[in-house]
Amino acid sequence: MEASIFQSFFLIFTGAAIIASLALYTRQPLLVAYIVLGALLGPYGFKLITNVGLISEISRIGIIFLLFLLGLDMQPKALASVIKQVTPVALISSALFAGCGYAIGIIFNYTPIESMVIGMAMMFSSTIIGIKLLPTTVLHHRHSGELLVGLLLLQDFLAILCLMILLSGELGQVDIKQLGMTVISLPFVVLFAWGFVRYIIQPLISKFDRFHEYIFLLALGWCLGMAELCEALGLSAEIGAFIGGISLATSPIAQYIAINLKPLRDFFLILFFFSLGASFNLLILGDIIVAAVILGAIMLILKPTTFRILLGKQSEKKSLAWDIGFRLGQISEFSLLIALVAFKGALIGEKASTLIQATAIITFLISSYIVVFNLPNPIAVNDKLRRD
Repeated sequence: MEASIFQSFFLIFTGAAIIASLALYTRQPLLVAYIVLGALLGPYGFKLITNVGLISEISRIGIIFLLFLLGLDMQPKALASVIKQVTPVALISSALFAGCGYAIGIIFNYTPIESMVIGMAMMFSSTIIGIKLLPTTVLHHRHSGELLVGLLLLQDFLAILCLMILLSGELGQVDIKQLGMTVISLPFVVLFAWGFVRYIIQPLISKFDRFHEYIFLLALGWCLGMAELCEALGLSAEIGAFIGGISLATSPIAQYIAINLKPLRDFFLILFFFSLGASFNLLILGDIIVAAVILGAIMLILKPTTFRILLGKQSEKKSLAWDIGFRLGQISEFSLLIALVAFKGALIGEKASTLIQATAIITFLISSYIVVFNLPNPIAVNDKLRRD
């Protein structure tokens, strides 16, 4: 019998509370605990929760809130400067990672198209892990936070381009009409967001800032409204939420909104990592585990090294370049979406899709361990490294 939404939430959050307690006692990252819980309770574990698709769809809201809060912490002028600086780094590194993924796919006898999709999936780093494990103080006061956010944002744009190629129905062909609409619509969306905030939202905030519940609802409505608008225009809900956050960043109440939305963001992110563990097909793990371990190990070594070299050539400090490299040393939640879209479009088989998922989980886990135990982050088990 399939669990109801209430029963699913009971199992997820009660189980998360128990396994998180064990993780803290044993000094393990909490993200690992949520993924393990998903594998245990999901359709390939004890089968207590089988409707993973619904949970995954709900959990996407956590990514949207994460990008919205990220935008609230970014000043538009500083962001534009950083994006200009990191564009060569993002393009060169993404091409290198894609080539490596393609080569591994060919070596393990995947078809050229499957290898191309595997290469696509390797191009990006996780926005969730990168930002979730980045202290808020870094976002506010340090150049490293701006560089990391700029790189992630450019990777997100590249990921959307890859998804449009896959959704066009045949790899290597782009829906020119849809692509043109997306490119043309972006500046209009930015202009709309700026005007709407200046002439409608900010006056409303100034008039009713005493009513905290109203400010909370206004922020939620703006975040999800921008997400839905950009989704309809082919820009993705995540980018819409980010633009919505940036448009509010100069408001004096931006930090109040950010603080009040963080618990809601964490609620949905728990669901995201749970759904990641629950959707992993353990039944064909034996067929892809060697390739996944090799590919994951290469990404975990190649990504930090590549970012260290490329950022070092831009005169960034060695320690800062390594810090960013290790924080971006995994593949992305967009990689999972690419695998899903390609599999549904019959461009890749289940083994190739599972290979991408397994590589994502391996790099998520090990990269999280590296950051949590060695770099400043909000959930560090070492008090000296914990920075909120």
